[in-house]
Amino acid sequence: MGIIMYLSFVVILSLLLAISLMKFAYSILWVPYKIQAHFQKQGIRGPGYRPMFGNVAEMRRLTAVAQSRRMSLFDHNILHRVLPFHHRWSCDYGETLLYWFGTTPKLAIAEAGLIKEILMDTSGLFEKAGIEPIAKQLLGDGLAALTGEKWALHRRITSLALNMKQVKRWVPKIVASTLKMLENWEEQRQGKDEFEVEVHKELHNLSADVISRTIFGSSYEEGKHIFSLQEKQMRLVSRARQNVYIPGFRFLPTKMNKERWRVEKEIRASIRELIETNSRIGENSTNLLSLLTCPHKNRDGKDEKLEVEEVVDECMTFYFAGKETSANTLTWALLLLSMHQDWQIKAREEVVRVCREKELPTADMLGELKIQISMILNETLRLYTPVVGLTRQARKDIKLGKLEIPAGTELFLALSKAHRDTGIWGVDADDFNPQRFIEARKQSAMFFPWSLGPRICVGQSLAMAEMKIVLTMIIRQFSFVVSPTYVHAPINFLTVLPQYGAPILFRKVSN
Repeated sequence: MGIIMYLSFVVILSLLLAISLMKFAYSILWVPYKIQAHFQKQGIRGPGYRPMFGNVAEMRRLTAVAQSRRMSLFDHNILHRVLPFHHRWSCDYGETLLYWFGTTPKLAIAEAGLIKEILMDTSGLFEKAGIEPIAKQLLGDGLAALTGEKWALHRRITSLALNMKQVKRWVPKIVASTLKMLENWEEQRQGKDEFEVEVHKELHNLSADVISRTIFGSSYEEGKHIFSLQEKQMRLVSRARQNVYIPGFRFLPTKMNKERWRVEKEIRASIRELIETNSRIGENSTNLLSLLTCPHKNRDGKDEKLEVEEVVDECMTFYFAGKETSANTLTWALLLLSMHQDWQIKAREEVVRVCREKELPTADMLGELKIQISMILNETLRLYTPVVGLTRQARKDIKLGKLEIPAGTELFLALSKAHRDTGIWGVDADDFNPQRFIEARKQSAMFFPWSLGPRICVGQSLAMAEMKIVLTMIIRQFSFVVSPTYVHAPINFLTVLPQYGAPILFRKVSN
């Protein structure tokens, strides 16, 4: 009897093992090769699937090679550095290509018309691809990660909190932060005709100050501690995302995992404390924290509000996305104006005309800074798009243009590449030419640095107001050129930034 039971156990165990191996082979081998063959029949090729790890090793190699090469100063064709894998593979396989991140198929799309169709979709055919759990330790479970009804609720409330009326109320706070930075620059100048500033670092500190003031109001100094934690978490998450995500691995008590857990716990605790302080002292409703925590009426007249942990998640998202986008775009704008003095002069003329005898910009002036300043910022966003690509996922089998896309396929929308389409932007698409935005009817429909459609960036108005004000105040007070020590080396480190900083030489403008 015992032998029969033992043999039965061995048979069952063998069957279970065989089934597991079959499932493993099916998901790791059969499904990927089936998907690859499906796209090859449509003429879509790529670097080829490698079991389990896909093309991750090649992506890492191409990135390392790209970052070891420097560029000439006036060269704005940065795709080989910020999108090295797409740049290299598109030469071999075409701009629409299939590659693999682990066992996940990714269809890279660079055609602006298709990108627009995907982003503008309201039917739910192209849903937001899930964010890796590791990335949520940086961004929280806020708007960037949510889908469905929960996303719709967060979107309604954050849209109310970040509308243009509210943004205009924050203009004095943005001006105050910028004024403080410029006063520090005057101290550094010490009466010299010319002085150097590493503007990338300075503008990140400024953006941190602006967000702290707008989110926390009177508690903005306390908010700065969270930025230092977020910067540390950004480095940890970036290192982790270079590897294929292995389900369950994030729960193992490795040194890096434990450090990410610790930093996330401290970030969340700090934000909760600020929420409690804000509620206890009865801070007025002009700061973002108050606007997110108070109830709002929905279309049915019922109150809806975010829970404390949901507010914490949104604050984490705003901390990262708000600071990185504004600071990096302003950095590139100053560098571009340093390289192209003719446009710096045009911008200064507009600033002097709009501000007149007033030295500080006001909310009412934002709409008047719509020619040179707006065009310069848009051209900066086109050439140095902060987020090089967005990811969407096919919810079911979909026909996109002539392509038949299986359910579950992730679509990588190569925004930086689309922003250099010569058919849309002209033969000088790699050149800095803000003039192209003076009549941008055709181009504006294919311009998506803030995304497009239902998921367009909710903080766009605040970011643009901040960048206009900061650029206006700097241009009004100083003229500037690129420092001889500057090395032109853009990289994609979650967002596009200068690898070696951005030293610029400033001179006081005589009034």
